[in-house]
Amino acid sequence: MRRALRLLPLPLSIAVCLPAMADDKPLNWGLCPATEVIPAFTDAPTPVPGQDKAAASAEREQQPTDIEGDQLLGTTTVPQYQGNVALRRGDQFVGTDKLSFDTDSGNYIADGNVRYQDSSIRMVAKRAEGNQESDTHKITDIQYQLVSRRGNGDAESVDLQGAVGQMHRSTYTTCDPSQPVWKLSAPEIEVDNDEGFGTARNAVLRIGKVPVLWAPYFKFPIDDRRKTGLLFPQLGMSGRNGFDYTQPIYLNLAPNYDDTLMPRYMSRRGLMLDNEFRYLYNGGRGELLTSYIPNDKLRDMDRGRVMFNGYHNVDAHWQARANLAWVSDERYIEDFANRLVGVTASNLQSTIGLYGTGQDWTAGIMADRWQLTDYTLTESALAYNRQPRVYFNWDKSLLPWVETSLYAEAVRFTHDDINLKTQNSDGEYVRTGEVTRMYGGSRLDIKPSISFPISGAAWYVTPTLAYRYTAYQLDRGLADSIRSTVLASQNVDTSTLTADQLRGNTSPTRSLPIASLDAGLFFDRDTKIGGKSFLQTLEPRLFYLRTPYRNQDDLPIFDTRDFTFSWGQLFRDSRYTGADRQNDANQLTLALSTRFIDQTTGKERFSASIGQIQYFDESRVTVTPGGAPVEEGKSAWIADSNYMINDRWTLGATYQWDPKYKREDLASVRARYLMSNDGVVNLSYRYRINAGAAANATKEERTLLEQADLSFLYPLNERWSLVGRYYYSIQDSKPLEIIGGVQWDSCCLAVRAVARRYVRNREGELNNSIQLEFVLKGLSSLGQDTDRTLRRAILGYNRDDLYLVPPSNTGATRDDYDPNQIP
Repeated sequence: MRRALRLLPLPLSIAVCLPAMADDKPLNWGLCPATEVIPAFTDAPTPVPGQDKAAASAEREQQPTDIEGDQLLGTTTVPQYQGNVALRRGDQFVGTDKLSFDTDSGNYIADGNVRYQDSSIRMVAKRAEGNQESDTHKITDIQYQLVSRRGNGDAESVDLQGAVGQMHRSTYTTCDPSQPVWKLSAPEIEVDNDEGFGTARNAVLRIGKVPVLWAPYFKFPIDDRRKTGLLFPQLGMSGRNGFDYTQPIYLNLAPNYDDTLMPRYMSRRGLMLDNEFRYLYNGGRGELLTSYIPNDKLRDMDRGRVMFNGYHNVDAHWQARANLAWVSDERYIEDFANRLVGVTASNLQSTIGLYGTGQDWTAGIMADRWQLTDYTLTESALAYNRQPRVYFNWDKSLLPWVETSLYAEAVRFTHDDINLKTQNSDGEYVRTGEVTRMYGGSRLDIKPSISFPISGAAWYVTPTLAYRYTAYQLDRGLADSIRSTVLASQNVDTSTLTADQLRGNTSPTRSLPIASLDAGLFFDRDTKIGGKSFLQTLEPRLFYLRTPYRNQDDLPIFDTRDFTFSWGQLFRDSRYTGADRQNDANQLTLALSTRFIDQTTGKERFSASIGQIQYFDESRVTVTPGGAPVEEGKSAWIADSNYMINDRWTLGATYQWDPKYKREDLASVRARYLMSNDGVVNLSYRYRINAGAAANATKEERTLLEQADLSFLYPLNERWSLVGRYYYSIQDSKPLEIIGGVQWDSCCLAVRAVARRYVRNREGELNNSIQLEFVLKGLSSLGQDTDRTLRRAILGYNRDDLYLVPPSNTGATRDDYDPNQIP
């Protein structure tokens, strides 16, 4: 009787074929009035929690079939079971009112209240009959419910021949049968379990009673095996691109690589062909993205892009990585990016290298190149290419109180020549044909250090001594250019100098010691506020830095910039990002932090920090010769605080106040309110001064940015919610991005309609777009990916995203950022 169960797995294969393209987004099933369309059968085996279909199938193959019933009639060759007939084999169960089986011919009939259940599906049918010898079966009047994931449906009949089956007049939905908001139906579906795919003819997707999608013929996978075919399209509308339609075509080329072809039609631009090729093997993986649009109607030119990202594990310590990018023109990213970062991006970086890591070391050899993507700029805005760069990091604790480290780097810097531009009468930037030659050079930077960390339960003291040696080999043109700049800063009349006096040093060097002392205390006490018990900490910290002055005007600037003054800058041993400058210093940082920790929950309810640098001497090293030094005295105050009023309200603020000019250099205020029904409201204000502005500049002249940002997800009720964002530049008196939308969520269908108005180019022109998405829960989605847009614009739109935000970095900690540590 083991073969009598041959029919049982096939209804499962047919039933799961329709939801094979299930959506991966987190879904809200809470609005569904019923979760069990077909209740579990009380006399069926209890499924093993967490056991998947493959494991259950493998286990049942080794088990016998048990049959029982109220009565056993018939003959030895044609037994008939009647009344509460039950067949069990592993996780499988079949129940029926009557079962007869001819052991000679292989014919069987299960009649009346046929029930089937395993770890993946429950099914009821009116009748099942067939022949085990020929492996043919027919099941009529079927209803089914998926157990491993949500979904249910019915079928008029199923015909099975071995591994091939035909399903007639079948349906699938994830809705409750009493509320079929959407339903997928097909008059005929053929399933091949051996090949792992199904074929549907004249399938129709209905939302309510309205047909919204018809497919005369398509194939689809019924298991984890991937199949070539069409994916759901993407639709959109914008003022810049017009009607926007993308039809992805998936090509399953091999088990370890595939390709997705994405023809995209934009009514105002033309036809674009996007492509995504992916590969995977034991030692690595990669992805190649390409785009091509012949004769973009808005630009009257052929355009495209190529992007590659991948890695290969050489061994346990070394990995080869590549991240390559190229676009056809300087406007490409601005035109085809739908985020503000596309407007502000001025370059693309391509990197390839071999990287290693061990217990105490990291190392690498790599090369990179920059491409200009801002039509308003010239190549002078690009960083130097590093071709190649070799680096080595070593950190080792010799004793509990002795730590040593070594950082070494050798780089060859190159740069594209500068093609000069001018702005014509139409406001367009065009090349003049003039080219300025850019020279490069090589740099060796070595920085060994030794630290003596000493600490107790409530204190720590860490003296550190480092030595930095930097040497260059410069092209003659760059060395002479640096010499001219130095002489100009000294107001020297170069016409009176000889040729030798105008020649720059092609092999400049710099060496100097760097000493620092980092010390801190930790105090805590129990306190009560409003009847609640808190642990309050008080964490003072001192950081002293001493570095002698070295004249560095004859050194080039390859990759060095000033750090933005922030909390982390209070505890760094250099105020520059690269090795081309090392500032002189005789300074002391004083900082104080406090925290209030709820003793009941362990949550940090309040934290605040304040700090300032005292400069005992003037710091004369500057990025450019003749630049303004850091004067003796006090730096700006830096203060930061975060207050969790309760589990819903969170407030935060960061503030920098310059006592010398009696002005704020930076101000940031942020607030978040979490509603009980998954709603969220975010409000922030940001202001930052332009550090390069003159001391007597007006507020408008010294303002780098001043922005306000409001975003929200506001549920009106359990089905309807509003979403929005208003991102406004106070400095420019214009919006940067406006989003307004509405969401409707039901048991098994969600609809999002979003309107956007956002800055689309560097001239500040705005683009309008409309995004519409139908999320068929348990199947897929139709339209554009509004979820990605809203998660970017509204922090907390997906509540889990809040836990990805890094914590405040203002606490008293010794995790000082080393600008030379390159991942």
